[in-house]
Amino acid sequence: MNKKNSVQKLTPTKFYHIYVKNECIYATLTEKQFNKIWNTLKGMVGLMDTDYTFEDLTYEEVEITPHLREEHSY
Repeated sequence: MNKKNSVQKLTPTKFYHIYVKNECIYATLTEKQFNKIWNTLKGMVGLMDTDYTFEDLTYEEVEITPHLREEHSY
């Protein structure tokens, strides 16, 4: 198979960032890592006597699509 003529499908990768009061405390988490940490943080805020509330916890979902690096012939 000729590499120049083959088409590669690039699928985006999802990452998550978790914030407390708009400060990023976890960055570039996989979905599995995010789910575990997010549930733990929500439980901690609900059970522990802290200055944080559920409203202070936010997250951002980021999709990154890898780019092919190809040499162009001129």
